[in-house]
Amino acid sequence: MSKEFIKIAPDQLKENAFNLIGEEWMLVTAGTAENFNTMTASWGTIGILWHLPVAMCFIRPQRYTFEYAESSEFYTLSFLEPGNRDILQFCGKHSGRDKDKIKGTGLIPRHTDLGNVYYEQCRLVIECKKLYADRFNEESFLIPELIGKNYPKKDFHKFYIGEIVSCLRPA
Repeated sequence: MSKEFIKIAPDQLKENAFNLIGEEWMLVTAGTAENFNTMTASWGTIGILWHLPVAMCFIRPQRYTFEYAESSEFYTLSFLEPGNRDILQFCGKHSGRDKDKIKGTGLIPRHTDLGNVYYEQCRLVIECKKLYADRFNEESFLIPELIGKNYPKKDFHKFYIGEIVSCLRPA
């Protein structure tokens, strides 16, 4: 029997974003209920922009999830319950082009009211509607050392800013 999830308002989130994203990591998922991909991420932000609650994720163009993010209106950020680090590691090391991440991890896909994918193993889901997307570019870096440290191949991320349209927690 699958567990029930309830909606909460974004301003009811009590988690420390630095810990949530940077330490616990998340799964970024985009696509449709029938055709989606997910990847592990440890870069992102949650906050207020343009008077809206937003979450931002970063995806390199060579990642398989990138094409799903490009063609989707929404994306989800799924934060797994403790004890699922192996799932995060698998989804970070393997491409959905080559491996079925659902079969390889045991993730159990669920769908939001809007049809976006998250997972039964989550303790928190943030569902976002894309508002803005752009790529980092070399000319905009004010500290050039950041390029060498984070982009030795100059494969700059594209970032997606999404309005948080729902947050889900297990009941």
